[in-house]
Amino acid sequence: MHARDAEALVRPLLWIGFDGKIPPPEAARLVHQGVSGVILFARNVGTPDETRALNRELKAIAPGPLLLSVDQEGGRVARLTEGFERFPSLRELSTLSAPEVRAIGTRLGAQVRGAGFDIDLAPVVDVDSNPDNPVIGERSFSRDPEVVATLGAAMIEGLEREVAACAKHFPGHGDTDKDSHYDLPRLSHGLERLHACELKPFRAAIAARVSCVMTTHVVFEALDRGTPATMSAPAINLLRRELGFGGVCVSDCLEMKAISEHFGCGNAAVRAIAAGVDALLVSHTVDAQHEVIEALAAAVMDHTISEGRVREARTRLERLARLHARAV
Repeated sequence: MHARDAEALVRPLLWIGFDGKIPPPEAARLVHQGVSGVILFARNVGTPDETRALNRELKAIAPGPLLLSVDQEGGRVARLTEGFERFPSLRELSTLSAPEVRAIGTRLGAQVRGAGFDIDLAPVVDVDSNPDNPVIGERSFSRDPEVVATLGAAMIEGLEREVAACAKHFPGHGDTDKDSHYDLPRLSHGLERLHACELKPFRAAIAARVSCVMTTHVVFEALDRGTPATMSAPAINLLRRELGFGGVCVSDCLEMKAISEHFGCGNAAVRAIAAGVDALLVSHTVDAQHEVIEALAAAVMDHTISEGRVREARTRLERLARLHARAV
């Protein structure tokens, strides 16, 4: 296989981001060449009309279905704000019933779909078990795994009436005292504790037919000593085989420092795809995006990653696009 063919094979495994309200030429070129997804942030969007126009432009550039995603969780993590309804944080919803949360999820999903997106990278189903956690907090429904499981499943059922939902951050970022945007958290919990706490909401999310699950850049020593879940075959096997998830497994952004400063984006991308991840978020720089494509292509050419593994990931992404990618 030639390098050009290998790059074409692996490019759909990438979901990219960019700066600004107009796609720069480098991002437009990657979309035209076949990356399967784009993630937008507050830096990209404006009013509902402006956001729809950008999403329409991105879909027009793409050679086929393009999956557009956004982190619209509610509370402090809300990218759509100008002229959009404000939704409360998940913690603020914790006293509501499951039907009430499901209805809010449907309304949130309609907002995201109405702005031209196909995927809401929500909800957080981490259990907020560590009061010193710098990144989860009110983004979680509760410190009680049963509450998180019940209300997380309800939110997913509501969202999935309108868009694809994404349960995050597998296997759980709730008990860390470090933020993986800036450092590499490690947890020494045994498997019994993981099943009793962290994994309960993910089981419920899968039972609720969530479309996507996002991995976390946290090392779980009981699963894979020294290796973050995003790059860990034991962690992904737990998700696939034991929990029975058959949808798209997407990484958290590979440019977060837990990955980029400890492993490098290209190396991490190869290890993540080999482990069983289907889509890689590279949300910021074109250099990192090309580094990932080139590293994956080289790994296919030297058989570090099999063509079968790439095609398996592409099949899941194509199924997600058939179900959820729509014209704006």
